[in-house]
Amino acid sequence: MSTNNCTRRDFLRAAGLGAAALAAPSCSRLYEPATSKFRRPNIVLIMADDMGFSDIGCYGGEIRTPNLDKLAANGVRFTQFYNTARCCPTRASLMTGLYQHQAGVGHMMGDKGFDAYRGDLNNRCVTIAEVLKQANYATYMSGKWHVTKHRRPEGPKHNWPCQRGFDRFYGTIHGAGSFYDPCSLTRDNTQIPPDSDNYYYTDAISDNAVKFISEHKSQKADRPFFMYVAYTAPHWPMHALPEDIARYKGRYDKGWDALRAERHKRMIEMGIVRGEWRLTPRDEAVPPWHEAKDRDWFTRRMEVYAAMVDRLDQGVGRIVSELKRTGDFANTLIFFLADNGGCAEEYGSRGRVKPDPSKVVALKPMAKGELQYDMQPKVTRDGKPVRTGYGVMPGPADTYIAYGKPWANASNTPFRRYKHWVHEGGIATPLIAHWPARITTHGKLRHQPGHLIDIMATCVDVAAATYPSEYKGSKITPMEGRSLVPAFDDKPIQREAIYFEHEGNRAVRAGKWKLVSKHPGGWELYDLEADRTELNSLAQKYPEKVQQLKAMYQRWAERCGVQPWPVKRRG
Repeated sequence: MSTNNCTRRDFLRAAGLGAAALAAPSCSRLYEPATSKFRRPNIVLIMADDMGFSDIGCYGGEIRTPNLDKLAANGVRFTQFYNTARCCPTRASLMTGLYQHQAGVGHMMGDKGFDAYRGDLNNRCVTIAEVLKQANYATYMSGKWHVTKHRRPEGPKHNWPCQRGFDRFYGTIHGAGSFYDPCSLTRDNTQIPPDSDNYYYTDAISDNAVKFISEHKSQKADRPFFMYVAYTAPHWPMHALPEDIARYKGRYDKGWDALRAERHKRMIEMGIVRGEWRLTPRDEAVPPWHEAKDRDWFTRRMEVYAAMVDRLDQGVGRIVSELKRTGDFANTLIFFLADNGGCAEEYGSRGRVKPDPSKVVALKPMAKGELQYDMQPKVTRDGKPVRTGYGVMPGPADTYIAYGKPWANASNTPFRRYKHWVHEGGIATPLIAHWPARITTHGKLRHQPGHLIDIMATCVDVAAATYPSEYKGSKITPMEGRSLVPAFDDKPIQREAIYFEHEGNRAVRAGKWKLVSKHPGGWELYDLEADRTELNSLAQKYPEKVQQLKAMYQRWAERCGVQPWPVKRRG
């Protein structure tokens, strides 16, 4: 499968790049194979939250993402990269190079009494920041942490970013919250309120990432740096700035059916998916667009979602600009990916409007300097009640709703299912890798299957770091991933298989074969070379393959401490 040359030229042109982008400059003086001396790169790892596979422009989406598109046009895009299907398990896996159960975050932030389900990073794992710090990297983080159950300002703080290897941190410990007044907002180890009346969290994440780059240049320029930028966009609530929402006014008036068809066509033209992989049927719980009621409300939800992704991309552009200003851009490895597929949760968007508009009374504004403890605030900083319910038009600070299943179905084009599930719609993520000093083939696609566990291995590889067998007196679980550096040159990634489990949803991917099960339910078998949209199960045709992969999955699950779902608390 290869990108059509004409389509590639169109893509480069759309990304704002001229013909020179088709010729790769030689920057080999900055990087040589890890067996010899080389100038170690800075690493910037950028993650979106609840963003679907087809949302951004360079993966077939219509949302305006020129900065990500430029990184893709001057780097490589992986078409078969995977996350864990959920926010905090993904972050635990990404940060440690282990499967989430091995790191202690087999589900969410609750302690279920099993070592794999403590809801807290354990001391048998190390983070990328901890490993690279030992290799003399400076380490920074801006954004969402969400790998500890302890988020109150009084602590404990043993699993906060600055205790897990980061020199500096700005962001949230919790996993969700208002974009205008996020809960658990923290600088280093101190929780703080928003610092402006015009505060918007996506911009604040970008601001602090840029600040870290600038300060590093002035204070530690002799050392490379690792920076983790974890946006909460476009996770609910649908909060966006008016000027960004206005850019998408009317764009989604044709509805989700037309949007899925448009995206699928572009994805085929780009080579992201194959033409023989059929577009999955519309989710049976989603009506045809022409039968949908309250279409003005539905279109507004998607307009705000698109605006959130747009603002994220603007932040990426500012980070890139700062890297160029400091002279670090050429030798910085930038990754961009998402933590799970599009989210079908209808948070805040069902039932009657609350609080009842006819009974609303004036509420007390929050005091200056007051901390926000609630994921969903009861009141805005200036005293407006925060509204939820069917028909609430999202965007402003006094609303708190999701964009919903119909648009999530479109976000995950062309795949089945969503966040939570381990069919392709839940676990497929874009992955852009950009590194001018090393990745000298521009705009190419990489079809090698990869997983979050590979990011740690890649960082260790390019940083010439050593992954420890012991750390701070504890024995460390060996990393599970493989370096992606060979794939930069389109070479294979050697591995037995990739494994998945979340809330009883299970899968194993070995070569072209994927065995997958939606809980509760039986095993389905797919040949992903012929049918990546998982429409034709071959389980009955190839029972021996089912048994082989099932046995592999069971060995992995036992090794990693996976428990039957629902996990019943022990003790």
